Amino acid sequence: MSNVMTYKGYSARVQYDDKDEIFFGKLAGIRDGVGFHADSVSGLKAAFREAVDDYIETCSKAGKSPQKPFSGKVMFRISPETHRRAVIAAELEGVSLNQWAESVLEQATTAQD
Repeated sequence: MSNVMTYKGYSARVQYDDKDEIFFGKLAGIRDGVGFHADSVSGLKAAFREAVDDYIETCSKAGKSPQKPFSGKVMFRISPETHRRAVIAAELEGVSLNQWAESVLEQATTAQD
């Protein structure tokens, strides 16, 4: 069972609040806090699409571009030993470290779909 919804290139993770008996979610990958909720699955789908459409429209009215594209540059720190093993793994596959890392990240993130 997937708890991720996607619409117009935007995604959200859906959760359930047992106390309030509602489903809720928040758009992922953007700094603006865009959330939605409903008490049924069909209502949640509609609320999610409405939240995305409202976000795009609000940005347009405010004269700003909706946050969506990513640069493709990722910077993070890892241990020297992990770095060494990654470089060796890439070399053994005959690709650059960037190509190897992209492949590994792609495999890990498509498992979510």
